[in-house]
Amino acid sequence: MPEQTKKTACLALSGVEEAYGWLGAEADDPLVRQALELAWPVLSPLQTPGGSNLFAHAVGAARIVYELKLGHEAVLATLLFPLVERVNGDLLEQFGEAMQLAKAVAAMSRIEVLAHGTQDADVEPGAQIESLRKMVLAMVQDVRAVLIKLAERTHALRCAARAEPDLQQLLGQQARELFAPLANRLGVWQVKWEMEDWACRYLDSSTYKRIATLLDEKRGDRERYIAEVVATLQAELTRNGIKAEIMGRPKHIASIINKMRRKDLGFEQLYDIRAVRVLVEKESDCYAVLGIVHNLWLPIPSEFDDYISHPKTNDYRSLHTAVVGPEENALEVQIRTFDMHRHAELGVAAHWRYKEGGKTDARMEEKIAWLRQLLEWKDDVADASEFADQFRTELFQDQVYVLTPLGRVIALERGATPIDFAYVLHTDMGHRCRGARVDGIMVPLNTPLQNGQRVEVMAVKQGGPSRDWLNPQLGYVRTQAVTG
Repeated sequence: MPEQTKKTACLALSGVEEAYGWLGAEADDPLVRQALELAWPVLSPLQTPGGSNLFAHAVGAARIVYELKLGHEAVLATLLFPLVERVNGDLLEQFGEAMQLAKAVAAMSRIEVLAHGTQDADVEPGAQIESLRKMVLAMVQDVRAVLIKLAERTHALRCAARAEPDLQQLLGQQARELFAPLANRLGVWQVKWEMEDWACRYLDSSTYKRIATLLDEKRGDRERYIAEVVATLQAELTRNGIKAEIMGRPKHIASIINKMRRKDLGFEQLYDIRAVRVLVEKESDCYAVLGIVHNLWLPIPSEFDDYISHPKTNDYRSLHTAVVGPEENALEVQIRTFDMHRHAELGVAAHWRYKEGGKTDARMEEKIAWLRQLLEWKDDVADASEFADQFRTELFQDQVYVLTPLGRVIALERGATPIDFAYVLHTDMGHRCRGARVDGIMVPLNTPLQNGQRVEVMAVKQGGPSRDWLNPQLGYVRTQAVTG
């Protein structure tokens, strides 16, 4: 994220004009101003659970969406979704397609509760969280809604810095178990890293503060050191005719802690506390820069990785090397092209398999690959309406995800009914099923279930299936149900 955004962890806006300026180029869209003018009187008197102003929260989330380059329609939808249940629908019709996207985001609000809700003791927690992640993706036809939700949750984490510990714990748990892994799968690194840092700060505050203190104590020396390294390397690259952009690479506290635990290392043993990143135009320049770096400073052999010739399974590409830099300090250098960097930062590398491990799901892999392609295509689609059409896919509509009363996620084929749901729970439960409540309301047993609904089966003590269920025209049993 740009530095100004990071410094302003939680916005405090005085009105529409300040919000208009904060949104930058996106505010040139007249619909954005109209949305802000509509939202100000409705949202500014309200507060989020963390105590921040709801209007400022919406604008802060919209700024993150803008920085993710999702387009003006997504920015507009981010401003509008808090209004979906608070404003007369006629007032929102002027926003057209953006309003439909806003409704999709609003429909995801219950996910925050489900992520920390009760769980079925018979279901492995990891499997439950994985099913919740799938349900998030399945709940919307326009996948930008998921990305907007990630942006909104990121801003909520920022604004919880002064909230009550219980809320911080809740938001941190949601981020760690659900939203950060989703950002990870979609390759939205900016959001993933920030969410993980906030989650670490809220859930493991003592370790977070200890590492943050160590970093702060050495910040001045480290910044001076990095500035000298950048100047030395820039001069050498210029002398060799290589155009490059060099910057200090921020190290995220959560990743520092994870590496220390994973490799059983002390803080001073980490090679990448001092780190720079070099961006060049061509792949051949990457190797030329590597040679120059190794000529300037002694390489540490065990710390070199060529992810350009041998990309990670997530399609991540870069050169990583560690050297004994000036003053005998370890220094990490990452080298990649601008294009590789764009892929790594804005969401087209399938980082999730590498980081999360575990069993693979071919159907989900296919969908994630499709998502990555869409994210990669977005800069090449000149017509915004064509881009929106690309998102409205049936790939996520082959299943529905519903919940038991205890919060267990059940995956069913689209068109499934409460009877199908009962048989997934247990064959005997299916036989004895005589009624069902969906979100607390009694419904006919041939009612098609929808994503995110909570289903409760009403069963007799003894009994068997009704003959009517076998009549396909009555629609009681429409699918072969599968568990999540």
